[in-house]
Amino acid sequence: MKKDNIQFIKNRFSIIGNNEILNNLIDIAIKIAYTDVSVLISGESGTGKEVFAKIIHQLSNRKHNSFMAINCGAIPEGTIDSELFGHVKGSFTSATEDRKGYFETVNNGTIFLDEIGEMPLSTQARLLRILELGEYMRVGSSKIDKLDIRIIAATNINIDSALKNGKMRNDLYYRLSTIKINIPSLRERKEDIKIIFYYYLKYFSDKYKTQYPSVDEKALNLIENYHWPGNIRQLKNIAEQIIVLENKEFLDLITLKKYIPTNIETFNNKLSIKNNYNNSITEKEFLYKILIDMKKEVNDLKRIVSTIIKSSNLSDKSHLLKNILLKKNNEKKLKIPIEDKNHILINDDYNHVEDTLSLKDQENQLIKKILKKNHGKRKNTASDLGISERTLYRKIKNLKIH
Repeated sequence: MKKDNIQFIKNRFSIIGNNEILNNLIDIAIKIAYTDVSVLISGESGTGKEVFAKIIHQLSNRKHNSFMAINCGAIPEGTIDSELFGHVKGSFTSATEDRKGYFETVNNGTIFLDEIGEMPLSTQARLLRILELGEYMRVGSSKIDKLDIRIIAATNINIDSALKNGKMRNDLYYRLSTIKINIPSLRERKEDIKIIFYYYLKYFSDKYKTQYPSVDEKALNLIENYHWPGNIRQLKNIAEQIIVLENKEFLDLITLKKYIPTNIETFNNKLSIKNNYNNSITEKEFLYKILIDMKKEVNDLKRIVSTIIKSSNLSDKSHLLKNILLKKNNEKKLKIPIEDKNHILINDDYNHVEDTLSLKDQENQLIKKILKKNHGKRKNTASDLGISERTLYRKIKNLKIH
């Protein structure tokens, strides 16, 4: 009976695959659906966290009432309290009338708060009051209102890190995580990758009335061994691109490579994305890694300089050093200050060896490249980078990317 229930849920919510961990999580969702316990769903972007929230809602006693999914990371910090809890007329400059918030709109139903780790601490305090007392106040009001609502939260960040860094309140975390569901990444469900890929090829070939291609063994091997930083969402997008743009009877490795972002694969492999959600990158790690890579390049140049300086006749070596540095400059786009005479602009500490390809420049280039790859879709770009949409919006604005 248990297997029948799980398969019924899979069919109903289009969940593809037979991974044992995934099956166990579906079973947990079925068991807790009839209760009103709070649930915290964790997992990388694109793993299907909202699907699990919908499963819980649709099997609950609230299924005939509203379900609303809110991306906390996409709402500006200055307006999030008003959006969630509503406001009264005159509470701020543009508040020309009373307005209901999302919580009030979904009263008696279920609200799904995605990217809860991006919620400001002041807003987290308001949310905690709802969880503990079922009470809230609109922005600018002193009147306490009651709510009967089920809250399901989700995050794609490392919770331990968020708690340690003070980005998430401990009391809110413990109140939300009565039940925790940690959805495995696609690379942790390697046995399901091929099945999911075939499913979406068939789905989109039917949708667009095009040929359903067969896939050769080498192409399948690439599909199964690629690390899929965007998880199911990324796999689905690639399948759709192939069906729309190729319209072929046969999908080979050369064709598939056009759609697998190998530059992103290399980047993420350097960041050591492993088969463990706890190792998923944060924004700070993302920037720190770029900085470390830059430092390594400078250190390589220092070693070259050191070797030549230690030689017996520095003046005879200056021309050789200049050529070596210029070669590194061309390869790595580093600006090395070198005179045209037989003198080297360097002191004993090598303080004049400079890297002008700054952290900001590298970050700018990477974001532009991934935006272009995703045809300007910021949600997909944020997922590929492993940062929130709100963070991506801020970076696009600060870096003046158009």
